[in-house]
Formats: sequence, C-alpha cells, structure tokens
Amino acid sequence: MKKLLALLLSMTLVFSCVGCGSSDSAKETKETANTEAEGDLIPLKVAFCTWAGYAPVFIGVEKGYFEESGYDVEVVIMEDESTYGAAFLSNSIQALGQVLDRDIIQYDAGAPEQYVCTMDASTGGDGLVATAEIQTVDDLAGKTVALDKSATSYFFFLQVLADSNITEDQINIVEMGNDAAGEAFIAGQVDAAVTWEPALSNCGEREGGHILVSSADYPKAIIDVLTVSTTFLEEHPDAADALNEGWNKSVAYLNENFEEGCEIMAKGLGLSTEDVIGECSGITFYDEAMNKEFNDLGKEGNVKDIAQMAADFWVEKGYMKSNDVEGFFAYINK
Repeated sequence: MKKLLALLLSMTLVFSCVGCGSSDSAKETKETANTEAEGDLIPLKVAFCTWAGYAPVFIGVEKGYFEESGYDVEVVIMEDESTYGAAFLSNSIQALGQVLDRDIIQYDAGAPEQYVCTMDASTGGDGLVATAEIQTVDDLAGKTVALDKSATSYFFFLQVLADSNITEDQINIVEMGNDAAGEAFIAGQVDAAVTWEPALSNCGEREGGHILVSSADYPKAIIDVLTVSTTFLEEHPDAADALNEGWNKSVAYLNENFEEGCEIMAKGLGLSTEDVIGECSGITFYDEAMNKEFNDLGKEGNVKDIAQMAADFWVEKGYMKSNDVEGFFAYINK
C-alpha cells in the first residue's frame, strides 16, 4: 500500500509540473519520487504455529535478510491450521509455514499457494509412545491409540503401520489433538499415542512409558515447508525468491550462531530458550544445499515425490478429490 501511494504521488507531481510547462522540474520530481517509491518495503505476512521448526524466520526478520530483497516481513502466529486456507484466500497472509501434507490438502481445496522451500524435517520431534507391554508395533493389536486423524499424526502413524504385520482396523483409535493425546497417555487413559514434544520426552512420567517409534525412524514423513500466495506472486513475482533467500540466510546464521539464533527464535515464539533448544534436538533444518538436493525433481525421493505420496494417501482416505500436485510446485519447476 505504501508503494502504491508513493507511485500515485509521483504521478500527481509529474502531471502537475507538466501542466505548468516546466519539463526539467517535472523530470527531477519524477526521478526523486520514483527513488522514494523503490525504497519502500513491500509488506508480507508469514504465518505459522508455535513450533521451532518455523522459527528461523524470526532470525531473518531481526537480521534484515528479507529487507535486503525489498520485503517487510511480519510473522503472524496462527495455532489453528484449519484457518490457514481461508487466510490465504482473504489475503490475510501471503506466506505460510506448515507441514507438507496439510498444504497439499489446502491446495486441493483451492487455496492459492505454491511451494517455495523446505523448512525442516521432524527427525525425532514426533513419535508414538506406548506402555511397557507394547514393545513392537505389532503389539498394538487390540490396544487403544490416541491420535489426530485430521493431522499429519495420522499420516505418520499409517506409514508406521505399513511396516508392521497389523492393520488399522485391528486397533482402537481415539481421536484427539497431539497435545491432548500425549497428556491422555501420561494420565493412563490410553495404551499408546501419537504425539510431539514435550509430551514425547515426558512419556516416562507414566510408569513403563517409552517411545516406541519416532520421526527419526521416518525422516521424511513429517516435513515442514514454506509456501507463498499465488495471488501475491502475480503482483510481486520476486516474492518467492525473497522468501527462499531469506530462509537460507536465516538457517545459515542459526547453524553458525546456534545459541543466539535460539534466543531470537524463543523471543519470537514466546518460549524459553531452553525449550527451543530442546525442540531443535528433534529437528533437522533444511539449509540451501539440502533444499537444492531435495528440490531436484530428477532425483528419487525428492520433495515432489513426498508430496505425491501424501496426495495419494489423502485421496484414498477421502480428504482430497485430486492427487494432482503439479501446480503446487510451479516455483521450482520454472
């Protein structure tokens, strides 16, 4: 909006001076006004929930990495992922950090978004906790498992089951959110649960409670990605580049200055530095080199392959109508 107002002011001044017959003055005024307009930063709101995997964005904001590309990035914390698609449609946000398979569901439902880069992978930050008598996944037969069927927890859980000798219909699934599932397990209300930190590490508070399997065993099952509004890109074609470059610089800074980086992230998330450092132990942040390899669509197991697997999965489960993810990857396909 600031840039638009500056451009309108520039045009008004130029036309006024031309009407007065002073071409030199008009030229000088136009050049000055255009310089001011070019100096304005373009507002860009990036949303995500309270999770350390997304938090390097705060480093980019504080260190001015996005400003270097001409964007004034504002982080919006949104805990309810069911509102993300509507926020894109209403232009309340222009970019989003979220788990990949949820983005694919939103994209299928009409959210105008496309992939920019991978932010992180859960490599131990999510998992399946169980009681002492459950020592293998096969032991879950006939047991009660708490998980969120509308979230990535379900996607993760069924990947784990696919490597076992039992099927979903042999298990009694109780639906609840990830935090609630972990709390229910610790309280002794269920036999097992798919949850995340801190409940994952705290499962031992229940006698015999242990982590049966974690995302460290399935390092590409839970991947967080950064997406940008396709509508916003139509007006600002370099926005995806700016987000990508800002993310890469932020992760590079975190890798070189881990404690300070965690302090910045903790401040942004409203958490303690210790909590953020703890969460980071189960997270692999994707830097520029990792994204370059993961985004190489000629290599097996690339980001599009993972998205396609998720799309096929959710179509089968009835959450999506189409498994076509081609348009979602327009940025890295160009």
